[in-house]
Amino acid sequence: MTRSTDFTRRALLAAGSAGLVLSVFARRSPAHADEGPFEIVLSEAEWRARLTKQQFAVLREEATERAFTSPLNDEKRKGMFHCAGCDLPAYSSEHKYDSGTGWPSFWKAQDGAIGTKEDRSLFSVRTEVHCRRCGGHFGHIFDDGPEPTGKRHCLNGVALSFKPAEAA
Repeated sequence: MTRSTDFTRRALLAAGSAGLVLSVFARRSPAHADEGPFEIVLSEAEWRARLTKQQFAVLREEATERAFTSPLNDEKRKGMFHCAGCDLPAYSSEHKYDSGTGWPSFWKAQDGAIGTKEDRSLFSVRTEVHCRRCGGHFGHIFDDGPEPTGKRHCLNGVALSFKPAEAA
């Protein structure tokens, strides 16, 4: 191998490694930025005014809340879990279960309530799940859930609001 070829090969490896590191640590683009248009589209300032700081980080910037911090993880009442960004009913309490992961988990979403996309962050390929109406990031879907679907919708509680069922 010549000195020139060796230099070129090292330069390419260094550039590729730098690109990989930057892609892992760079801020991920929000779901709504690359998938739209969604029914509800607001400016960043409007979303910030509507959401708490943590809700904005999760719903609009695809952050993840710490495990075992959401009160919705322990919510056992009958009712509906809505998108905290646009109030779309997304998950029924009938489909919620305790996955032991520290995040609210469901084996099924309401029909037509969610959208998904491939997420290649953190050195893996996952399925990201978001609100189909406003694009707000909910969490991820994994293939280790209970029957009948075998799916685990592992969600950030801060991305949801809970509305108990009306008393009969």
